Amino acid sequence: MGNDGGSIPTRRELVREAARTPSTAQVKEAQRELQEHFWSTCPLSHKPLQRPIVSDCAGNLYNKDAILQFLLPGDEADGISSKADCEEILAGRVKGLRDVVELKFVVDTEREGHPSARHEKREGWICPVTAKQLGPGVKSVYLVPCGHVFSEEAIRQLKGDKCLQCDEPYAEENVITILPVKEDEKQKLISRSLRLAEQGLTHSLKKAPGSKKRKKNGNVDMAASAETQGLNGELSSKATLIKDPSAATSRSNTSTPTPSVPSGIKNSATAMLTARVLEEENEKKKRRKLTGANDNLNSLFTKESKEGRFKNSDFMTRGYSLPATSRK
Repeated sequence: MGNDGGSIPTRRELVREAARTPSTAQVKEAQRELQEHFWSTCPLSHKPLQRPIVSDCAGNLYNKDAILQFLLPGDEADGISSKADCEEILAGRVKGLRDVVELKFVVDTEREGHPSARHEKREGWICPVTAKQLGPGVKSVYLVPCGHVFSEEAIRQLKGDKCLQCDEPYAEENVITILPVKEDEKQKLISRSLRLAEQGLTHSLKKAPGSKKRKKNGNVDMAASAETQGLNGELSSKATLIKDPSAATSRSNTSTPTPSVPSGIKNSATAMLTARVLEEENEKKKRRKLTGANDNLNSLFTKESKEGRFKNSDFMTRGYSLPATSRK
Protein backbone atom coordinates (compact mmCIF):
# COMPACT_ATOMS: atom_id res chain seq x y z
CA MET A 1 0.00 0.00 0.00
CA GLY A 2 1.99 2.86 -0.67
CA ASN A 3 2.79 6.37 0.14
CA ASP A 4 -0.80 7.45 0.75
CA GLY A 5 -0.43 7.93 4.45
CA GLY A 6 -2.74 4.97 5.20
CA SER A 7 -2.08 1.84 7.18
CA ILE A 8 -3.00 -1.82 6.99
CA PRO A 9 -4.82 -2.86 10.21
CA THR A 10 -3.94 -6.22 11.65
CA ARG A 11 -6.42 -8.81 12.96
CA ARG A 12 -5.51 -7.93 16.54
CA GLU A 13 -6.48 -4.34 15.92
CA LEU A 14 -9.76 -5.24 14.20
CA VAL A 15 -10.92 -7.83 16.73
CA ARG A 16 -10.35 -6.17 20.07
CA GLU A 17 -12.52 -8.59 21.99
CA ALA A 18 -14.80 -11.52 21.19
CA ALA A 19 -18.57 -11.11 21.03
CA ARG A 20 -20.13 -11.66 24.40
CA THR A 21 -23.57 -12.94 25.32
CA PRO A 22 -25.69 -10.05 26.61
CA SER A 23 -26.31 -10.12 30.31
CA THR A 24 -29.71 -10.40 31.93
CA ALA A 25 -29.74 -6.71 32.71
CA GLN A 26 -28.98 -5.85 29.09
CA VAL A 27 -31.79 -8.13 27.85
CA LYS A 28 -34.28 -6.57 30.26
CA GLU A 29 -33.21 -3.09 29.23
CA ALA A 30 -33.65 -3.94 25.54
CA GLN A 31 -37.10 -5.39 26.24
CA ARG A 32 -38.06 -2.30 28.21
CA GLU A 33 -37.01 0.01 25.38
CA LEU A 34 -38.99 -2.12 22.92
CA GLN A 35 -42.03 -2.08 25.21
CA GLU A 36 -41.83 1.69 25.59
CA HIS A 37 -41.75 2.07 21.83
CA PHE A 38 -44.82 -0.09 21.21
CA TRP A 39 -46.70 1.46 24.17
CA SER A 40 -46.23 4.89 22.63
CA THR A 41 -46.04 4.39 18.83
CA CYS A 42 -48.34 2.78 16.29
CA PRO A 43 -46.31 0.28 14.23
CA LEU A 44 -48.39 0.91 11.09
CA SER A 45 -48.37 4.70 10.91
CA HIS A 46 -45.29 5.31 13.13
CA LYS A 47 -47.30 8.00 14.90
CA PRO A 48 -47.93 8.36 18.65
CA LEU A 49 -50.73 6.18 19.97
CA GLN A 50 -53.89 8.24 20.40
CA ARG A 51 -57.37 7.15 21.24
CA PRO A 52 -59.26 5.38 19.72
CA ILE A 53 -56.77 2.53 20.08
CA VAL A 54 -57.42 -1.06 19.03
CA SER A 55 -55.68 -4.36 19.71
CA ASP A 56 -55.47 -7.60 17.74
CA CYS A 57 -55.49 -11.20 19.00
CA ALA A 58 -51.74 -10.99 19.79
CA GLY A 59 -52.15 -8.02 22.16
CA ASN A 60 -50.48 -5.46 19.88
CA LEU A 61 -51.67 -1.84 19.92
CA TYR A 62 -52.60 0.24 16.85
CA ASN A 63 -54.30 3.50 16.10
CA LYS A 64 -57.77 2.77 14.82
CA ASP A 65 -57.43 5.19 11.92
CA ALA A 66 -54.30 3.34 10.77
CA ILE A 67 -56.24 0.04 10.74
CA LEU A 68 -59.02 1.70 8.75
CA GLN A 69 -56.51 3.06 6.24
CA PHE A 70 -55.02 -0.42 5.86
CA LEU A 71 -58.44 -2.02 5.26
CA LEU A 72 -59.38 0.50 2.57
CA PRO A 73 -59.17 -0.94 -0.96
CA GLY A 74 -56.19 0.07 -3.04
CA ASP A 75 -52.51 -0.67 -3.35
CA GLU A 76 -51.32 2.22 -1.20
CA ALA A 77 -52.96 4.19 1.60
CA ASP A 78 -52.11 7.61 2.98
CA GLY A 79 -50.74 7.97 6.47
CA ILE A 80 -49.38 4.43 6.90
CA SER A 81 -46.59 2.27 5.58
CA SER A 82 -46.93 0.36 2.34
CA LYS A 83 -49.49 -2.44 2.11
CA ALA A 84 -46.74 -5.05 2.01
CA ASP A 85 -45.11 -3.70 5.18
CA CYS A 86 -48.45 -3.52 6.98
CA GLU A 87 -49.33 -7.09 5.97
CA GLU A 88 -45.96 -8.25 7.25
CA ILE A 89 -46.55 -6.51 10.59
CA LEU A 90 -50.11 -7.80 10.98
CA ALA A 91 -49.22 -11.30 9.73
CA GLY A 92 -52.79 -12.03 8.64
CA ARG A 93 -54.28 -11.34 12.07
CA VAL A 94 -56.43 -8.41 10.92
CA LYS A 95 -58.74 -8.86 7.94
CA GLY A 96 -61.55 -6.62 9.19
CA LEU A 97 -62.74 -4.56 12.14
CA ARG A 98 -64.11 -7.73 13.75
CA ASP A 99 -60.54 -8.91 14.22
CA VAL A 100 -59.69 -6.04 16.58
CA VAL A 101 -61.12 -4.77 19.87
CA GLU A 102 -61.26 -1.08 20.72
CA LEU A 103 -59.61 -0.50 24.11
CA LYS A 104 -61.15 1.71 26.78
CA PHE A 105 -58.46 3.34 28.90
CA VAL A 106 -58.98 5.36 32.07
CA VAL A 107 -57.08 8.61 31.61
CA ASP A 108 -54.98 9.94 34.47
CA THR A 109 -56.40 13.47 34.65
CA GLU A 110 -54.11 14.54 37.50
CA ARG A 111 -51.02 13.61 35.53
CA GLU A 112 -52.18 15.48 32.41
CA GLY A 113 -51.76 18.81 34.15
CA HIS A 114 -48.27 18.02 35.39
CA PRO A 115 -45.50 19.87 33.45
CA SER A 116 -43.47 16.69 32.92
CA ALA A 117 -46.36 15.04 31.07
CA ARG A 118 -46.28 17.63 28.27
CA HIS A 119 -43.02 16.25 26.90
CA GLU A 120 -44.26 12.66 26.66
CA LYS A 121 -45.59 11.13 23.46
CA ARG A 122 -48.85 9.76 24.88
CA GLU A 123 -51.40 10.56 27.55
CA GLY A 124 -51.29 8.81 30.91
CA TRP A 125 -53.49 5.75 31.52
CA ILE A 126 -54.15 4.17 34.89
CA CYS A 127 -55.81 1.04 36.22
CA PRO A 128 -59.24 1.94 37.68
CA VAL A 129 -58.74 -0.57 40.54
CA THR A 130 -55.12 -0.19 41.65
CA ALA A 131 -54.59 3.34 40.24
CA LYS A 132 -51.22 2.19 38.85
CA GLN A 133 -49.95 3.80 35.69
CA LEU A 134 -50.30 1.43 32.74
CA GLY A 135 -47.25 1.06 30.57
CA PRO A 136 -44.04 -0.90 30.16
CA GLY A 137 -43.49 -1.18 33.91
CA VAL A 138 -46.92 -2.66 34.70
CA LYS A 139 -48.32 -5.82 33.17
CA SER A 140 -51.67 -4.83 31.67
CA VAL A 141 -54.61 -6.78 30.28
CA TYR A 142 -57.96 -6.03 28.66
CA LEU A 143 -61.24 -7.93 28.54
CA VAL A 144 -63.05 -9.18 25.46
CA PRO A 145 -65.52 -8.09 24.22
CA CYS A 146 -65.96 -4.89 26.28
CA GLY A 147 -62.32 -3.74 25.91
CA HIS A 148 -61.80 -2.23 29.38
CA VAL A 149 -58.13 -2.16 30.43
CA PHE A 150 -56.83 -3.15 33.87
CA SER A 151 -53.59 -4.15 35.47
CA GLU A 152 -53.02 -7.89 35.54
CA GLU A 153 -52.69 -7.74 39.34
CA ALA A 154 -56.23 -6.41 39.76
CA ILE A 155 -57.79 -9.15 37.62
CA ARG A 156 -55.76 -11.85 39.33
CA GLN A 157 -56.64 -10.76 42.87
CA LEU A 158 -60.34 -10.11 42.34
CA LYS A 159 -60.95 -13.35 40.39
CA GLY A 160 -64.34 -12.30 39.11
CA ASP A 161 -66.31 -13.22 36.01
CA LYS A 162 -67.73 -9.74 35.29
CA CYS A 163 -66.04 -6.56 34.16
CA LEU A 164 -65.43 -4.12 37.01
CA GLN A 165 -66.40 -1.19 34.78
CA CYS A 166 -69.49 -2.38 32.86
CA ASP A 167 -70.47 -5.66 34.65
CA GLU A 168 -70.30 -7.55 31.36
CA PRO A 169 -69.45 -11.24 31.91
CA TYR A 170 -66.22 -12.63 30.50
CA ALA A 171 -64.35 -15.94 30.43
CA GLU A 172 -60.85 -16.46 31.73
CA GLU A 173 -59.49 -17.15 28.25
CA ASN A 174 -60.78 -13.76 27.09
CA VAL A 175 -58.37 -11.86 29.36
CA ILE A 176 -55.82 -10.64 26.80
CA THR A 177 -52.33 -9.56 27.81
CA ILE A 178 -51.20 -6.29 26.21
CA LEU A 179 -47.84 -6.62 24.43
CA PRO A 180 -46.88 -9.97 25.99
CA VAL A 181 -43.19 -10.67 26.50
CA LYS A 182 -43.10 -14.28 27.69
CA GLU A 183 -43.38 -17.09 25.18
CA ASP A 184 -46.04 -18.98 27.13
CA GLU A 185 -48.29 -15.91 27.08
CA LYS A 186 -47.84 -15.57 23.32
CA GLN A 187 -48.63 -19.26 22.77
CA LYS A 188 -51.73 -18.92 24.91
CA LEU A 189 -53.04 -16.12 22.71
CA ILE A 190 -52.25 -18.10 19.54
CA SER A 191 -54.12 -21.15 20.86
CA ARG A 192 -57.12 -18.99 21.70
CA SER A 193 -57.26 -17.52 18.20
CA LEU A 194 -57.12 -21.01 16.68
CA ARG A 195 -60.00 -22.22 18.85
CA LEU A 196 -62.10 -19.22 17.91
CA ALA A 197 -61.37 -19.78 14.22
CA GLU A 198 -62.61 -23.37 14.50
CA GLN A 199 -65.84 -22.07 16.04
CA GLY A 200 -66.30 -19.49 13.27
CA LEU A 201 -65.60 -16.53 15.59
CA THR A 202 -63.19 -13.60 15.42
CA HIS A 203 -61.03 -12.02 18.11
CA SER A 204 -63.92 -9.79 19.22
CA LEU A 205 -66.14 -12.91 19.64
CA LYS A 206 -68.22 -11.89 16.65
CA LYS A 207 -69.06 -14.30 13.86
CA ALA A 208 -66.56 -14.49 11.05
CA PRO A 209 -67.81 -12.90 7.80
CA GLY A 210 -67.80 -16.20 5.87
CA SER A 211 -69.23 -18.54 8.54
CA LYS A 212 -72.91 -18.25 7.48
CA LYS A 213 -72.01 -18.54 3.82
CA ARG A 214 -69.98 -21.69 4.43
CA LYS A 215 -72.88 -23.21 6.37
CA LYS A 216 -75.30 -22.34 3.60
CA ASN A 217 -73.02 -23.78 0.96
CA GLY A 218 -72.65 -26.90 3.09
CA ASN A 219 -76.42 -27.40 3.11
CA VAL A 220 -76.59 -26.87 -0.64
CA ASP A 221 -73.82 -29.42 -1.15
CA MET A 222 -75.67 -31.94 1.03
CA ALA A 223 -78.87 -31.44 -0.93
CA ALA A 224 -77.00 -31.76 -4.22
CA SER A 225 -75.31 -34.97 -3.07
CA ALA A 226 -78.66 -36.41 -1.96
CA GLU A 227 -80.20 -35.57 -5.33
CA THR A 228 -77.21 -37.13 -7.10
CA GLN A 229 -77.57 -40.32 -5.08
CA GLY A 230 -81.26 -40.50 -5.92
CA LEU A 231 -80.51 -39.99 -9.60
CA ASN A 232 -77.86 -42.72 -9.54
CA GLY A 233 -80.37 -45.07 -7.93
CA GLU A 234 -82.92 -44.36 -10.65
CA LEU A 235 -80.35 -44.93 -13.39
CA SER A 236 -79.26 -48.24 -11.87
CA SER A 237 -82.87 -49.44 -11.61
CA LYS A 238 -83.56 -48.50 -15.25
CA ALA A 239 -80.40 -50.29 -16.35
CA THR A 240 -81.65 -53.42 -14.53
CA LEU A 241 -84.95 -53.19 -16.41
CA ILE A 242 -83.13 -53.06 -19.74
CA LYS A 243 -80.97 -56.09 -18.94
CA ASP A 244 -83.81 -58.19 -17.47
CA PRO A 245 -87.24 -57.18 -18.84
CA SER A 246 -88.87 -60.21 -17.17
CA ALA A 247 -88.32 -58.55 -13.80
CA ALA A 248 -90.41 -55.60 -14.92
CA THR A 249 -93.08 -58.00 -16.26
CA SER A 250 -93.33 -59.84 -12.96
CA ARG A 251 -93.64 -56.57 -11.08
CA SER A 252 -96.25 -55.27 -13.51
CA ASN A 253 -98.39 -58.40 -13.02
CA THR A 254 -98.54 -57.86 -9.27
CA SER A 255 -98.82 -54.10 -9.18
CA THR A 256 -100.69 -51.32 -10.90
CA PRO A 257 -99.51 -50.43 -14.41
CA THR A 258 -96.90 -47.70 -14.62
CA PRO A 259 -97.74 -44.66 -16.72
CA SER A 260 -95.90 -44.27 -20.03
CA VAL A 261 -94.30 -40.96 -19.03
CA PRO A 262 -92.78 -41.18 -15.54
CA SER A 263 -93.42 -38.30 -13.20
CA GLY A 264 -91.07 -36.94 -10.54
CA ILE A 265 -87.84 -37.51 -12.54
CA LYS A 266 -86.09 -34.21 -13.10
CA ASN A 267 -83.34 -35.47 -15.37
CA SER A 268 -84.56 -35.51 -19.00
CA ALA A 269 -82.25 -38.33 -20.09
CA THR A 270 -83.45 -40.55 -17.26
CA ALA A 271 -87.09 -39.77 -18.04
CA MET A 272 -86.61 -40.69 -21.73
CA LEU A 273 -84.86 -43.93 -20.83
CA THR A 274 -87.62 -44.91 -18.41
CA ALA A 275 -90.35 -44.11 -20.92
CA ARG A 276 -88.62 -46.22 -23.58
CA VAL A 277 -88.31 -49.22 -21.28
CA LEU A 278 -91.94 -48.98 -20.22
CA GLU A 279 -93.08 -48.66 -23.82
CA GLU A 280 -91.22 -51.82 -24.78
CA GLU A 281 -92.84 -53.69 -21.91
CA ASN A 282 -96.30 -52.53 -22.97
CA GLU A 283 -95.65 -53.70 -26.54
CA LYS A 284 -94.68 -57.16 -25.27
CA LYS A 285 -97.87 -57.37 -23.24
CA LYS A 286 -99.99 -56.51 -26.27
CA ARG A 287 -98.29 -59.16 -28.40
CA ARG A 288 -98.93 -61.80 -25.75
CA LYS A 289 -102.64 -60.96 -25.67
CA LEU A 290 -102.95 -61.19 -29.47
CA THR A 291 -101.20 -64.55 -29.86
CA GLY A 292 -103.28 -66.11 -27.11
CA ALA A 293 -101.64 -69.11 -25.44
CA ASN A 294 -97.97 -69.73 -25.17
CA ASP A 295 -96.18 -70.73 -28.40
CA ASN A 296 -94.47 -73.66 -26.69
CA LEU A 297 -97.79 -75.05 -25.57
CA ASN A 298 -99.37 -74.65 -29.05
CA SER A 299 -96.53 -76.58 -30.61
CA LEU A 300 -97.58 -79.72 -28.71
CA PHE A 301 -101.01 -79.80 -30.38
CA THR A 302 -101.27 -79.58 -34.18
CA LYS A 303 -104.52 -79.98 -36.10
CA GLU A 304 -103.01 -81.35 -39.32
CA SER A 305 -99.53 -81.85 -40.64
CA LYS A 306 -98.42 -81.13 -44.16
CA GLU A 307 -98.17 -84.79 -45.22
CA GLY A 308 -101.25 -85.91 -43.33
CA ARG A 309 -99.25 -88.51 -41.46
CA PHE A 310 -100.26 -87.25 -38.01
CA LYS A 311 -103.91 -86.49 -38.74
CA ASN A 312 -105.40 -88.36 -35.78
CA SER A 313 -102.32 -88.31 -33.59
CA ASP A 314 -101.60 -86.31 -30.52
CA PHE A 315 -98.47 -85.38 -28.66
CA MET A 316 -98.29 -88.92 -27.17
CA THR A 317 -98.09 -90.74 -30.54
CA ARG A 318 -96.72 -88.07 -32.84
CA GLY A 319 -93.36 -88.87 -34.32
CA TYR A 320 -93.82 -92.65 -33.78
CA SER A 321 -93.95 -94.92 -36.83
CA LEU A 322 -93.88 -98.68 -37.25
CA PRO A 323 -90.73 -100.22 -38.61
CA ALA A 324 -90.74 -101.40 -42.27
CA THR A 325 -90.36 -105.13 -41.38
CA SER A 326 -93.45 -105.09 -39.21
CA ARG A 327 -95.56 -103.70 -42.05
CA LYS A 328 -94.77 -106.65 -44.25
